[in-house]
Amino acid sequence: MKQVMNQALKAKEVERHRAAVLRMEMDYELATLFEAIGEENDQMRSQCKQRLERIRLELLKLKAL
Repeated sequence: MKQVMNQALKAKEVERHRAAVLRMEMDYELATLFEAIGEENDQMRSQCKQRLERIRLELLKLKAL
């Protein structure tokens, strides 16, 4: 029983860490998107939006667990 509890706590900690990493990635992508908008770089803007969508979906999955 104790081992199961330890595994559950460790899994929760990994999820929290992954969520923090995703938030940092999101901040970076938002800064990159801001730069792309300022430079009127449509290709970079589109790539940033795709990466932001992937990050958003992964964060939603983590919150659903």
